[in-house]
Amino acid sequence: MKIIHKNQTEQFKNSENCIATEYPMSDKDINGAVVELTGRYPEKGRVVNLKCKELVYVIKGYGMVIIEDKELKLEEGDLVLIEPGERYFFDGNLTIFIACNPAWHNNQYKEAE
Repeated sequence: MKIIHKNQTEQFKNSENCIATEYPMSDKDINGAVVELTGRYPEKGRVVNLKCKELVYVIKGYGMVIIEDKELKLEEGDLVLIEPGERYFFDGNLTIFIACNPAWHNNQYKEAE
């Protein structure tokens, strides 16, 4: 068993519209973060995770995610799975929890057109 308390989290400002609070699990198989979005992320183009499945749960708010060419509307209580290699972006005012398997690392995540 592992527990990460709120005071053990790390906060990262990915852009003007995206602040992520990461929970450092020190586990290679899974990790998670709470992300506050106030607009489009990334600000232009798309992002892609080359290795992880990203399970995204909407804690509050509303908006959308565009995965490849499919627009999915999101609101509180929705859950979406983003597969490795799928290009996407978010837009809206959302608080989301993202669980990644295997654990997210910066070197497997990149901007894409």
